[in-house]
Amino acid sequence: MATKRAPSPELVGNPFIKKRNLEWNLELSGSTRDSDEGSSSDAPPNQSPETIEERPRAQSIEAGKAKVEDHLGYFSELVKKATLSPFPPGMPRLSIEGYRRLYESNSGSPKGAHFIVHQHDHPIAGTHYDLRLQINETSSASWAIMYGLPGDPNSQRLNRNATETRIHCLWNHLIETASDSTGSLLIWDTGTYTILPSGEGKRRADSNSQSEDEDPSSGLTEQEKLRRAFQARKIRIRLNGTRLPHNYVLNLRLTKNEDIAGRAKSARTPTRRRRRGGTGRGRVATRRRGKTADPVTSSGSDSEAKSGDDDDDSEIVNAPAEEADHQEAVSAMEREIRELEDEQVRRANAYVGATNSIGSVHQRRWYLSLDREACGFVRRRRAGRVVWERESEARSSETEEGNGDAGDHRLTFPFYVRGAEVERSVVTGRTGAEVLRDEGVEGFVRRKGWRPVLN
Repeated sequence: MATKRAPSPELVGNPFIKKRNLEWNLELSGSTRDSDEGSSSDAPPNQSPETIEERPRAQSIEAGKAKVEDHLGYFSELVKKATLSPFPPGMPRLSIEGYRRLYESNSGSPKGAHFIVHQHDHPIAGTHYDLRLQINETSSASWAIMYGLPGDPNSQRLNRNATETRIHCLWNHLIETASDSTGSLLIWDTGTYTILPSGEGKRRADSNSQSEDEDPSSGLTEQEKLRRAFQARKIRIRLNGTRLPHNYVLNLRLTKNEDIAGRAKSARTPTRRRRRGGTGRGRVATRRRGKTADPVTSSGSDSEAKSGDDDDDSEIVNAPAEEADHQEAVSAMEREIRELEDEQVRRANAYVGATNSIGSVHQRRWYLSLDREACGFVRRRRAGRVVWERESEARSSETEEGNGDAGDHRLTFPFYVRGAEVERSVVTGRTGAEVLRDEGVEGFVRRKGWRPVLN
């Protein structure tokens, strides 16, 4: 009987492979390997790999969930990449360089007078326009205006409700972003403001006039003038923007009754009530007696208070379902920290990082109107009715100024704000839908019922 062969001490080599081929090895060239190692370990100029991979989204920064040191650098890079090319013809445009210079010249300065009008298409509050005015080196006061700024001196609905909201950080003036819970936010107009005296007769606020220099407050900064006018509850302001007409002047007025009512509401402690039973609309109902629910983001969602003419109805805000689900998932410690932060924001009426140096009160309802005389209109009687018409000299001077720059496509009187489906950003040229698309938001449902004021 044949004996079993003992196991081989080594594997039998493949007889079809030449011995010299067994000495081959596969090795990356030094230059290629070095370049790969450099790309994975060495950072590009002023950036690390972690910064590239873990760079926060704009909506996270706006919501306070992430932080960056250089807001101007971060947002200017984002809007530069998002700017449409070619830029939509026939509309005013603020270049990225102008966008940066405007912010740099006002941020951190006690003489800064930066303003912005954000178009905010919120899924719950609906489309509205946030007017924000710089009040100190780092912060801005904010009013939410449902139908945008008035532009027709003969409109039957010349006045607007302007609801006072939270004090925002000044870097919020740089933002264009979107999320599924807060909708789209774009820069409708931006520039600087000038506070005008509200003396008897409302002297003509011509940009070439020197009459304002004779006012006792002419030596004050615009921030100081705004603080005085704010405390007097009468603000007369000229907005020097990119889109608005030249010499565009507004009146903001807060009645004594609205002041008392707003302070009383702000002093009340908010209460929260969660719906029981079915899912309903899939949101957590937040009922508040004193003020609206704090929004998901820091940029102007407080304006839910203007959803209708009835103040009681406008004080009821439903928080998005995503926020409610997230709140259920966080730990008790984190939930307590958030509640303390919300309480601090509510008491100070200022978001984290902002300073309420002007005495702003949440949800006070101001009244905003076009200052027709200061904008260059005079009253005349036509066919038995009073109409407001431009003075001939004002019309000719404005025409010359507008034709001086071939790229100046700013609005002229009368103009109308037509809403999120039509209006575009003066920086990127995008509509609200395009901002949503660029931020990867899908399935956004706009609140119905918003109609532009065209009469």
